[in-house]
Order: sequence, then C-alpha cells, then structure tokens
Amino acid sequence: MEPVNFHMPGYRVNEYLLVLNPPEDLWQKIMKIKNEFVDKYKNEIARFTKPHITLINWLSLELMEERMIQRLQTIAMGIAPFKVELKDYASFPTHTIYINVVSKVPIQSLVKEMKQAQRLMTLNRENKPHFIETPHLSICRKLKPRQYEEGWLEFSHRQFTGRFIADSMLLLKRPAGQKGKFQIAKRLDFQNLPVTTKQGNLFM
Repeated sequence: MEPVNFHMPGYRVNEYLLVLNPPEDLWQKIMKIKNEFVDKYKNEIARFTKPHITLINWLSLELMEERMIQRLQTIAMGIAPFKVELKDYASFPTHTIYINVVSKVPIQSLVKEMKQAQRLMTLNRENKPHFIETPHLSICRKLKPRQYEEGWLEFSHRQFTGRFIADSMLLLKRPAGQKGKFQIAKRLDFQNLPVTTKQGNLFM
C-alpha cells in the first residue's frame, strides 16, 4: 500500500499489517521456495518478503497504536483457533504468484470481524484500511511481465501442500513510506472466549 496525501507534521505515521504467520517448519519450507524463485527469476522481493497471509494493511498515527492494539486484542479473544489449508499455486495475472489458501471462509470471517476496529485504522479520507478479501500467501509480487510469464509457466504445474492451526495473528509495523523490514508490534492470541468475557475486558 503506497501512502498518499498524508502530511501530519510532528506526528509519526506508521504502516501496519495484520497477518497470519505459518509455524517455523512450514515457514522454512515456503522460504526455500521463495529463495528458489529469486535464484531462477531474479526478483529480489521474494527473498525480502517473509511468508505470511495478510489480513489487513493500513496507515495510522503512532499515538493511536495502544488503543488500536487493545481493540484488536479484544476482538481476537473471541476468535477460536482454526485450520489453514494450503494447496498448490495461483496467480494475480501479470504481477503476483502465490500459494493458494483452500480454507478461505474462516479467514474471510476473521477479516470481517476485524472491521469492528475500522475507525481506529483510518488515517484520513484518502487513507482507509485495505481488508484483504482473497486470502493468499505470496511467493513473489511486483513481478515484471517476463518474470511473471516464465514463473507462472513453471508454478502453474507445481504442487504444494501445507496446513497449520492459526491460533494467533501478528500486528506488524514500520514507518510509513519506508521500504525497511516490518517489526512485530504485538502477537494477538485467539482465545475463543465468550462475548461477556470480551465485553468485561473492554471496560477493565
């Protein structure tokens, strides 16, 4: 997400990502594929973007971060852990090759739940949160046409299977407009707690 039109002198603006992170063994397996892609098709982005499923991407003032985390944590407490199934490859034509997420419904439901915090994620009229409607796990994005064509010719015939239990999500952040690494701001655990407990927590 490219930040546009934000001029807030004296206020620090961050870019945030809310993601599902695969466990270490699966993470390493996918990272190996991403590195293979870099070696073969010369697109360095695959090496620097780590394996994850993005749920939401947005810009926000850093001074809103604590309130935002409390709100996201409260929503996460009511979510039950769920299984994520990954199978084979798909693409967004001309620019992205990704691992297909077969179990889309629980992730789409999670993203929908997160819309409760939409107001806290909105920087201004031009910068609203981007909720990801098609869950996917990128191998490489921002491909040049030739890289995409050659890469997809290979990956459309390759197979992949993986699964994991999503029991939390990670809130990542970096200063807006920068290309550096995202830092972990908070791990938000799915606790499957009843609504009354969540509401009690809200007012504590």
